[in-house]
Amino acid sequence: MLDIVERAARCFTEGYNCCQAVLLGFCGPLGLGEELAARLGTGFGLGMARGGTCGAVSGAVLVLGLCGGGGGSGGAAAKAATYARVRYFYDRFIERHGALVCRDLLGLDPTTPQGLEQAVREDRFHRVCLPLVRDVASLARDIAVEAGLCPACDRTAP
Repeated sequence: MLDIVERAARCFTEGYNCCQAVLLGFCGPLGLGEELAARLGTGFGLGMARGGTCGAVSGAVLVLGLCGGGGGSGGAAAKAATYARVRYFYDRFIERHGALVCRDLLGLDPTTPQGLEQAVREDRFHRVCLPLVRDVASLARDIAVEAGLCPACDRTAP
């Protein structure tokens, strides 16, 4: 069985977008159905289809919410804790990669015909995005495990 990071990477190389790949990496441990994960993550690829926030980053935010989020009248503490974990994730990601925005990470705007053609020609989705998907999945997993929210995500568990 593939671990979360390897599953996310495999899904990305099989044609899922970056957000979908991150979500699919966590399906087993979180009990999330693969079809639902793929549908849920579709609109977040290519930086929410606008070159904005990286889709892999959006996938991590969704995962962190699935691990410990909450809402409604009794969900204030869960929301606050999730917001703190998401901010921690952002800080670590920016430390490592310098930005949260897809077009900044890729060095071009993949939502324009010229940017997309250049990204494909220069293999940027493989060279830039695949390592980001791996790192995002690893970082989200580590945050969830350290917070005790996803024991099934722990790659060191027996």
